[in-house]
Formats: sequence, C-alpha cells, structure tokens
Amino acid sequence: MFAARQFRSAFLNLLWLTSLSAAQAALQDTALPTYRTSVSEVRVTFFATDENGQPVTDLTSSDLAVVDSEQVLRTFRSFRRSNETALDVVVVLDASQSVGPRFQFAMTEVAQIVAHEQSIPEDNVSIISFGDESPAGNRTPGTPAASLHPVALCASGCRTSYSASNLQALESGTVTPLFDALVFGVEFISHHRRPGARQILILFSDGNDTISLHSSRDALQAVTEAGALVYSVDMGNLGQPTRGCLFLQQLSRTSGGRYLFMGSARKKSASDILETVLGDLRASYVVTYALPNHLAGFHDVRLLPTRNLNLTFHSRNGYYYETSPH
Repeated sequence: MFAARQFRSAFLNLLWLTSLSAAQAALQDTALPTYRTSVSEVRVTFFATDENGQPVTDLTSSDLAVVDSEQVLRTFRSFRRSNETALDVVVVLDASQSVGPRFQFAMTEVAQIVAHEQSIPEDNVSIISFGDESPAGNRTPGTPAASLHPVALCASGCRTSYSASNLQALESGTVTPLFDALVFGVEFISHHRRPGARQILILFSDGNDTISLHSSRDALQAVTEAGALVYSVDMGNLGQPTRGCLFLQQLSRTSGGRYLFMGSARKKSASDILETVLGDLRASYVVTYALPNHLAGFHDVRLLPTRNLNLTFHSRNGYYYETSPH
C-alpha cells in the first residue's frame, strides 16, 4: 500500500502487466489496477517466500532492490517488519455448476475455516456465496432458484451464528456471477472494516464467470480500491491453464496475495490456507523510499532479490503519479 505526505487519491483504469499467451489473449479486456496519487514518498508492504513457497522472516534491506519505472533503488528511507496481526476475513464461495464435483469438498473446507476462528479470537470471519440454488425460505418471492446475486450468509461471529449444516444445505446452481461477487465482497469487507485489522478475501472458485453485470476489469478495480489481500483457491481441474485460472492468478498477484490450488498433489486444506495467510502476515515488511521521479503516469514497481535469487516477493504491482494542481 502506498502512502503520501500530501495525499490526493483517485483510481484509474486498470493496466494489464502479464505476458501474453494464447490463453491470456482471451483476457485482453482485463487490465492491472493500480493507485493514482500525488506522493513524495512511496510505501510498499510485501512479504517474501522461498523456493518452497515458505515465508521468509529474516530479510534485511540489502536482500532486495526496488525497480520503480525502470529505476533501480537500493537505498531506502525505512525498512521494517510489519505489525499486522489482526485480520478481517471474508470467504467468497463459488457454488455454481462450473465447480462441479469439487463443490461439496469446498463446503467442508469453508466450514473448517469457520471452525478455526476459535483459535484466532481476534479475527472476524464472514461468508459470502454466489451461484447457489438458494433455499426457498431465503429467496424473494418471484426470483429464480439460482441466485443471480451474491449473498452474505453471515457477517462476523459465523462460528456461533452459522453452523456447518447451513453450508452443507447449499446446492450448486447453474449461473456464475463471479465478478459481481468480487465487487460485492470488497464492498462488504470495506463496510465491515475494523481499525488496525488487515482485510483478507479468500475466494473459492474456478475463475469462470457466465452472467455478471460487472466486468473482470470492474472486479480487479474493486479489489484494488478495497486494499484487501486476495487468496484465490482454484477449484478447477489440473491441466492446461484456462481463462479462469489465469484470472485467479492475476487477481491474487494484483492484490499482493497468493494463488493456491485445491486438488491433487498441490491440494490445500482449510488449515493450510489459514496457516498460509497467517504465515505471510507474520513475515511481511514495509519499505519506503523517495519518489524517484515526478513524471506523471504509471510507475511500475517490482521487488527483486539481490542475494538469494530463489526468493519471490509479493506486493502490489505499481501506482500512478499525478502532479498536484497549482
């Protein structure tokens, strides 16, 4: 996240920053969202993982360089560990037909995440579903069984107010308003924001969308504006990259979160997911540096290892600089 001594913030359209491939060409209408702001100092929050995907907790400022608009920076104004420990967690659950036989497994995983809340009393966990066959008692008269709108199943205190049996009662639907659900989810998490808590969105989906009023561009923009870390849990099939898979990867990369996979040898359980989130936060850092130039427009930001080339840094991908009016 980038801060400024004199802050004027607005948000621009998105900018696509990934390399093209045949599958990615289908996503050419999607761009990478970034901040646009007037700044004199840039602040980057990030975490690092090693070659095994494990968080690194002993970094020093000499372990990385920042590349800001192709200018390499090795001297920083500050470098410190982040103190983020409290979380606001929103689980967004794809209950549509496209996730197929993995739907019930996802139900179990989400129920376990809710159950794990008791081991982290500071946390706040909420659940949102989309694309499910809503029980008749929960539908507005006259609406179709397949929910066209995301629904907040519970808001905080889910462990006591919403049992696992409620989740298991959900039935897979036929439509997939994924982009609408993401916009709904980040608005929800913004409205339920607690001071001092880091917003985490855990998305269970295959990344496909069939009916949203919002576009993928809208969804990515909403995620960026909310400032939430997105952990995408891919419920698709292993194999060749799909459009949905690429969108989930882009979603997590844009927010500075992680892309995970639910299935086969790379299977992630609910406890694995929570441990990944908590481990990343415990190993997060904040680096600040002077704005390298005052050219208006997009500043691409990359964090690169200087000594251990096996490290991977996870952070937002850039910002826009806007000159202040005189």
